[in-house]
Amino acid sequence: MEIRKTDEKNAEKILKWDRHITKEELTNLIGLGRVYVLETENQFAGWLRYNLFWDNTPFMNMLYILEEFRGRGFAAALAEFWEGEMRTRGYSVVMTSTVSREYAQHFYHRLGYRTVGGFLPHGEFYEVILEKVL
Repeated sequence: MEIRKTDEKNAEKILKWDRHITKEELTNLIGLGRVYVLETENQFAGWLRYNLFWDNTPFMNMLYILEEFRGRGFAAALAEFWEGEMRTRGYSVVMTSTVSREYAQHFYHRLGYRTVGGFLPHGEFYEVILEKVL
């Protein structure tokens, strides 16, 4: 397993599954070094992208492992790698969110995140906000 910052060569792979971001914004985040990919046995298996909440707190916007690679601990490895990178950069807290009806909130709780709030976007399900002290 290899986790690293990506370059634009993986943009099309990511955009195939990530319908929450434009190509332009993904390219911008890749340029800022805010997209990590996970590969196993030379195969693209998933990615993590983040931005800064309030311009000062790393916020994981997307953590995605392709279905055929799930159940092997790759999501936890990718999240923990990112947390280590953020700690190295001097951040003491990271955040993320997930829709309340998704299993992901339980995954984040197992990684040490705690629920700190949420909101209800118009026409959507309740979004849970989570944070972790590093």
